[in-house]
Amino acid sequence: MQIEHLVTMANQIGDFFKSFPDQNQAKKDIAQHLMRFWASSMRQQILAHVMDKNGAGLEVIVRDAIKEHLNNSATS
Repeated sequence: MQIEHLVTMANQIGDFFKSFPDQNQAKKDIAQHLMRFWASSMRQQILAHVMDKNGAGLEVIVRDAIKEHLNNSATS
């Protein structure tokens, strides 16, 4: 899948959660959504994008969610 499409989809997920009052929980929820509903290959691509390109195009909360909560479980 094109990384641009994954970035758009991840940002849409982030848009939903970023209004939550507890931003730490919002980041956990973003990562949990990616784990539940994205294929492993999609998670690997977005994680590689964050690691290689510092998540260019991703909202800060989404990039941070991936760095903090998806890194260890992206290949599960």
